[in-house]
Amino acid sequence: MMGPHSMMRDERGASVVEFALILPVFVGFVFGMINCGLLLWTQLGLEHGVVAAARCATINASACPDVQAYAAAEAYGLPVPKTAFTKTTPECGNQVAASYGFQFVTVILPPQTMTLTARACYPT
Repeated sequence: MMGPHSMMRDERGASVVEFALILPVFVGFVFGMINCGLLLWTQLGLEHGVVAAARCATINASACPDVQAYAAAEAYGLPVPKTAFTKTTPECGNQVAASYGFQFVTVILPPQTMTLTARACYPT
């Protein structure tokens, strides 16, 4: 039988306790990095889609008669519907804008959504 003094010096199981304390922080950090990467990739895809569509609408309109579909196709393979893109012709030229609701990947928390926007105008 162990006495009270020998139990205070016993370090068996300390690694398990330290691991249990650090694991939720590490998993949260990993999921946070994954979400940041997906968010940046989605924003970059939207921006590429609107820039390419605005340029195509100005330079070669016959090559892309449906500017919204062209913008969705140029969005780096993201599942962005063509209805997320709009084409207008303000005084700056052909303008294409996008608005898309990005949903964060969560395990425990309820899903969170952030609206991403992009806009490009190519002079005529």
